[in-house]
Amino acid sequence: MGVTVAKTAGFCFGVRRAVELAFEKAKEYGAVCTAGPLIHNSAVLEQLEAAGARMLAEGETPAPGTPVVVRAHGLTVEELDRLRAAGALLIDATCPRVANIHRIVTEESEKGRLILIIGQAHHPEVMGIASRCREAVIACTEEEIDTFITNYAERPVSVVCQTTFSIKNHDKFVKILKNACHDILFFDTICKATELRQSEAAVYASKSDGVIVIGDPKSSNSNNLYRLCLERCNNTVFIENAGQLDGKGFKSCRDVFITAGASTPDSIIKEVNRKMSEEIKNENTESFEELLEQSLKTLHTGEKVTGVITQINATDIHVDLGVKQAGYVTMSELSDDPNFNVAENIHIGDEIEAYVMRVNDVDGLIMLSKKRLDAVKNWEKLEAAYENKEAVEGTIVDQNKGGIIASVMGVRVFIPASQTGLPREASFDSLMKTTQKMRITEINRQRRRVVGSIKQLQVESRREAAAKIWETIEVGAKYTGVVKSFTSYGAFVDIGGVDGMIHISELSWNRVKHPSDVLTIGQEVNVYVIAVDHEKKKISLGYRLAEDNPWTKFENTFHKGDVATVKVVKFMPFGAFAEVLPGVDGLIHISQIVADRRIGKPEEVLELGQTVDAKITDIDYEKKKISLSIRALLEEGPAQEEPETEE
Repeated sequence: MGVTVAKTAGFCFGVRRAVELAFEKAKEYGAVCTAGPLIHNSAVLEQLEAAGARMLAEGETPAPGTPVVVRAHGLTVEELDRLRAAGALLIDATCPRVANIHRIVTEESEKGRLILIIGQAHHPEVMGIASRCREAVIACTEEEIDTFITNYAERPVSVVCQTTFSIKNHDKFVKILKNACHDILFFDTICKATELRQSEAAVYASKSDGVIVIGDPKSSNSNNLYRLCLERCNNTVFIENAGQLDGKGFKSCRDVFITAGASTPDSIIKEVNRKMSEEIKNENTESFEELLEQSLKTLHTGEKVTGVITQINATDIHVDLGVKQAGYVTMSELSDDPNFNVAENIHIGDEIEAYVMRVNDVDGLIMLSKKRLDAVKNWEKLEAAYENKEAVEGTIVDQNKGGIIASVMGVRVFIPASQTGLPREASFDSLMKTTQKMRITEINRQRRRVVGSIKQLQVESRREAAAKIWETIEVGAKYTGVVKSFTSYGAFVDIGGVDGMIHISELSWNRVKHPSDVLTIGQEVNVYVIAVDHEKKKISLGYRLAEDNPWTKFENTFHKGDVATVKVVKFMPFGAFAEVLPGVDGLIHISQIVADRRIGKPEEVLELGQTVDAKITDIDYEKKKISLSIRALLEEGPAQEEPETEE
């Protein structure tokens, strides 16, 4: 027979912080108020009231200057505004993890995203989160998740979760949402203490004859803990204190497991443990005092630790490690990544892993380093990427004659000039400060040498893209490509891994002497496929658009008998050609230039570039020929029919 007390039982970091702050401020000010129940535990609330921390009644307005402690679950924006308007002195004891959710939903709402809150709609934590959203939906059951999907699956959605929500249900909901929603982001907001508490409870409840869950009936995490244990052990009871153990009948049990919710004080857990141990006379029971002593252990240099960020300053961040000493990380020990942004990556309430660099028991401080632990992890990630031939991403930070240097997860990676993907002799300046994907081609941790290649990925990507294009390409297909080179007869365009050619005749409806008259190297162009030769791997592309055909514009603008203002562009022995529209010329026969005499040459009357009015006397739509007459406008009668002439 034995009794096991959960190592994770009792106050979590956020609750302990709120309770200690309330007692401290009550002593400092003589009396304080709490906005709503500070935590969900009646015994603790009674102790707080006895110490001078009175809970405000619902809707009660404190007198100006009254110190008011904001509960660990946080308050709604409306409640905070009301207290500020009353002149209350607010003391924020909101759990850092809850405050982190407030930050997330505020930022995501500003991006125009719908917020889905997985949690109990009337729980104070959830109400506080919802008040900071421009648009939010709360769901707690699978039916509510299904309803959400029916109404909002097409919307951009960001998902957060109540810190004490059931991990099992959360994971089930996430799986459903991932498969149903098109644009959805998930934020891991379940408290790690809750996760560890539930994981430990699942293991021990499965192999115990009896389970005791200690907590307040109003506590969400305690109720979730009870349901989880009951699924694994039928002999599970939910009590508030040791007095409720009487008659529960655990004497016949061989193994009893005791756990407690995040709002349960150590004193109650200790009393339940003592009473249970006496009842079954277990000599091997690990006492609560021993467990408490474990939480007060001293860490040593070189240890890997995990803590919660409690404060961020200009020079360092403070970390709660769950031990008697306070941990801190200087800004210089955060990251070696030149692009590391503290504001974006470090938030109060986040978990952080680090190495212990130095322990100062006199000052009660532990100096930590995140970047040293990251360096070890990042080398392992790079080695795994090398073995698995996976791409990595880095920022180009330096250059030399032989190539460029990239920072990949804080590790310097050398990329030879031949592997940069740039043409030979090209400047590296265009790559500096840019983010590039690359493949690791050589790695030696002992020599701290890593070599990478951008070109390898480009070649592979181009090969894959080319194969895909050849599988799907067909006449008429449209692509967006980049102009790569010119010849005297056309331009070559990369349409995503494959080069196609635009013949010079397909560049424009007007006459083009050279492709550079229309396009430039590197220009992005929209093209369509005219012909495909799979055997010779040749693609002919078109660039000019049918709707830009000048003859089409002429047909839509002019008709036989219309008068047009034309420009003389060329002389021939039999007449003059005149431009009706750019790209469309008509013939003014020599007999149709003047009305009162015969002329030997058109240039006796007309000049190149001269603008004249002429009547359209005939249109050959099939041969795309136009006959013009100045004479017809000079005579009152209809223009004489012009003789047929060989050009």
